[in-house]
Amino acid sequence: MGILAFLILGLIAGAIAKAILPGRQGGGWLITLVVGVVGAILGGWIGSLIFGGGLADFFDLRTWLLSILGAVIVLLIYGALAGRRTRA
Repeated sequence: MGILAFLILGLIAGAIAKAILPGRQGGGWLITLVVGVVGAILGGWIGSLIFGGGLADFFDLRTWLLSILGAVIVLLIYGALAGRRTRA
């Protein structure tokens, strides 16, 4: 998968993760892109550990599910860290 496809996947996965999680995480499209790309990397790593294969093809369902799962995890971590900073 090329870098442009990976960035598009990350942007869409980050947007879907923000839609799945309730609450206000803040951040614009740049944070969504970063969360999505980091989530896609995390999802690919988790997929390679559990299933023996990471992110394969842009149109593969497993690629999208792993990317969204990774983006949700990263968004939860980001929300916890950002929430901790604003309360202090």
